[in-house]
Amino acid sequence: MPNLRLLNIVFFTAVASSIGHYTDNYLAFDRYPQGGSGPDISADSIWIAWVVFTAFGVAGYLLYRRGDIRQGSALLAVYSMSGLISLGHYTAPGMSELAWWRHVNIWVDILCGVAVLAFAIWSVQQTRGIAPRSLA
Repeated sequence: MPNLRLLNIVFFTAVASSIGHYTDNYLAFDRYPQGGSGPDISADSIWIAWVVFTAFGVAGYLLYRRGDIRQGSALLAVYSMSGLISLGHYTAPGMSELAWWRHVNIWVDILCGVAVLAFAIWSVQQTRGIAPRSLA
């Protein structure tokens, strides 16, 4: 039942995208508009968030591969926020001033977040009627 090939594609594409996006956010922090409706962000909070989100993703990936589809999918859903949170860029005034490729980078990361979340939801739906795997 678990679709490991699709998991590999979705997860590793999302990780690669997040590495590019978060690295650009960190290295070019002063080029991104600040002052949106969300919390104040610092350059350090960017790499810390990447590490935290990615830890959830790796844990979810490993659980999923072990056959714990539901818990793995739950952690992958948390990881999907790594990309989905990128929508927050567009709450800051002045985003239109960014280079076009940065917008592409942001939207690829958002789409990867959507893909990871969709995969997690789909995976859980595939387990309906199947008892959760015991940890014994």
